[in-house]
Amino acid sequence: MAFTRFHPEATPTARIGLGLAAVGRPGYLNLGRAADLPAERTPEALRERTHRLLDAAYTQGVRYVDAARSYGRSEEFLAGWLESRAEAAKELVVGSKWGYTYTAGWRTEADVHEVKDHSAATLDRQYAETTALLGDRLDLYQIHSVTPESPALSDPAVQARLARLAEAGVSVGLSTSGPAQAEAIRAALEVTVAGRPLFTTVQATFNLLEPSAAPALAEAHEAGRTVIVKEAMANGRLAGEAAPPELLRLAQETGTSADAVALAAVLAQPWAGIVLSGAATVAQLNDNVAAAALSLDPAPLTSLARLVEAPETYWRTRAALPWR
Repeated sequence: MAFTRFHPEATPTARIGLGLAAVGRPGYLNLGRAADLPAERTPEALRERTHRLLDAAYTQGVRYVDAARSYGRSEEFLAGWLESRAEAAKELVVGSKWGYTYTAGWRTEADVHEVKDHSAATLDRQYAETTALLGDRLDLYQIHSVTPESPALSDPAVQARLARLAEAGVSVGLSTSGPAQAEAIRAALEVTVAGRPLFTTVQATFNLLEPSAAPALAEAHEAGRTVIVKEAMANGRLAGEAAPPELLRLAQETGTSADAVALAAVLAQPWAGIVLSGAATVAQLNDNVAAAALSLDPAPLTSLARLVEAPETYWRTRAALPWR
């Protein structure tokens, strides 16, 4: 199934996607990770956890899965699951990303966990690595963490390669990060090759703490791009005991969890196509999927506006989170 034929609005649950960043590698910058994963985070243990999450997600109607070259063995784990679930594989839409190289060597205490490079050489190498694992199951290939200064927004060699992928049936997108996400999104919307827009999708961080990309994401939606939201839980800052009191109070009033309320607030955005769950446990996934059926009154959502941080503050705090 090509991403361009994927209709997340088909069912409420289909608007939830499963991101594999938290389970494809032993270290990740997410709060509560020590309690979420087994103490011995061997490749075998995380492969089993990934497969359990994929089983649970598929059973509940999730149809989009998001991986990346820098997510450790996420593509490998996903490929194994797809091979063993032939019927499910026909319905699942698979996205991955290039631009970061995983360098931690399966260690949680590595000095550097990933290295960013948006050159044509990295695209060639990582696309070959991705397709060696996923073959023709790759529906969407995204540039990982584009910022306004990213060479991928202006490099003809990179753009020509991506255009050839699009011509071959692989949808092309990008993800953004940093306090200038809106600028990067607007620049991406202007990128064309042979008179045609290059990017089909835009993936960006948007949550109750960092909503600054909203106007640009609305513009992307109006321009016909599918918007994918990542980090709706703000790397755990909006989940469980770490959630702000206002969010916990609203969760109690609605009889649900802080996770579900935070995701429901994102799903309520008219431009949001797919919202990723970064669940590391099946229980977390269940809470996240419940957000698809949760309808929040506008008044409580307005009250959560006090949680918003300045983009520079949010991204500085995120950068300071430890890789656990």
